Amino acid sequence: MEGGVITGWKDIPMELLLQIVSLVDDQTVIMASGVCRGWRDAISLGLTHLSLSWCNKNMNNLVLSLAPKFTKLQTLILRQDKTQLEDDAVQTIANFCHDLQVLDLSKSFKLSDRSLFSLAHGCRNLSKLNISGCSAFSDSALAYLTSFCQNLKVLNLCGCGQAASDIVLQAIGRYCSQLQSLNLGWCDNVSDVGVMCLAYGCPDLRTLDLCGCVRITDDSVIALANKCLHLRSLGLYYCQNITDRAMYSLAHSRVKNKKPMWKPMKELNDEDGLRTLNISQCTALTPPAVQAVCDTFPALHTCSGRHSLIMSGCLNLMSVHCACAVHAHRTASNIPHPAH
Repeated sequence: MEGGVITGWKDIPMELLLQIVSLVDDQTVIMASGVCRGWRDAISLGLTHLSLSWCNKNMNNLVLSLAPKFTKLQTLILRQDKTQLEDDAVQTIANFCHDLQVLDLSKSFKLSDRSLFSLAHGCRNLSKLNISGCSAFSDSALAYLTSFCQNLKVLNLCGCGQAASDIVLQAIGRYCSQLQSLNLGWCDNVSDVGVMCLAYGCPDLRTLDLCGCVRITDDSVIALANKCLHLRSLGLYYCQNITDRAMYSLAHSRVKNKKPMWKPMKELNDEDGLRTLNISQCTALTPPAVQAVCDTFPALHTCSGRHSLIMSGCLNLMSVHCACAVHAHRTASNIPHPAH
């Protein structure tokens, strides 16, 4: 730069360079970091979010190369489709990216417990972790990670049948009191013991997916209704041990737990309770119990285009309707038909 005039690409001020790279895709950012040492240093200091999910070949080698350079990363998306990460890549991330808060390793079925142990020691600031589909992890290693990463707020364990167990839920309830979202889809080792520990230890839980957790019963739902007062979304797909007792506990929880003494029931709005409830294939439920839940939470809809009370596979619940669906039906029935 001469007299304040940029004479070459290498002379672009760091602030301007970071503004430029913020407008391009992550693949271009990586290419820019290789232009010269100055660009590499500037990008490595300023880059906080990176996704490598576009990489279809040699992602493992790319991570090994980039992690030591981009040490300020806070978000790293490594979702897999074709290529597979290995433990050495995750260990490198843990060794250099200590500010990491969001990490997506979903579908990385080659990863072993070594990766979780490395993250536990190197990335203690994790608040969001997605390891769905990582089928090789054990519950002991995952429990170990939760004891170090106590800031976790979002955790996706869908399909982690071996890792997601009551042992892990007990550890989460003990160490991760800030947890707000947990996906336990198709984790069939989970039982009431684990879910109850979760409910008692994570009172700020907002979203919980228990689809396919076939061992849970009403006791899990009752604990959630009583202790997780901010619960907004609950997935119970194919939890066929759930009965009316669970539904009535959800309905009564709003009156018992959500109603302040100074706030009349009529003033409660959609944000005060459940907004999404999936009870598909819960064939033991009866219409009165489900209707009680629907009547209690205005945000649960059965009407077309707004389905948030999901009941597929429950033909016996066809009579359950939300208030606006009933109103629409009445309005339609009152429209005069033209004479034939």
